[in-house]
Amino acid sequence: MEATKANFDVRVKRSSAGLGLYAFEVIKKGATIIEYVGNRIPRERGDSLQNRYIFNVNSRIDIDGSPRWNTARYANHSCRPNCEAVDRRGHIFIVARRGIKIGEELTYDYGKEYFEDIIKKEGCRCVKCTENRIKV
Repeated sequence: MEATKANFDVRVKRSSAGLGLYAFEVIKKGATIIEYVGNRIPRERGDSLQNRYIFNVNSRIDIDGSPRWNTARYANHSCRPNCEAVDRRGHIFIVARRGIKIGEELTYDYGKEYFEDIIKKEGCRCVKCTENRIKV
């Protein structure tokens, strides 16, 4: 399968959380950057999988975004994100919450459920939380 087509030049690079998705051109506030894609599966199946790339679309459907061709899966969580995930008729898009500079990592808030189930156990590695740990 071919990699997800993005509306902007975005690339996967090393980040504080492993790999991340970075802007290689300026992105304006409100711009649709990339779609989060993958196999659509029943919610019950998504809940049973040990997979960090499951995106809950609605009460019945999840997207299994684990395939490497889903470039959007590399957008990491942040407690101070520059993007947001937007549902447009069952399709999930990563959209800029503010202007994004060249070289900036694309991040969005994964949501309370994901934070409680996954991130909190390991400790958040977003820039905001990492800076707060260093200050303490």
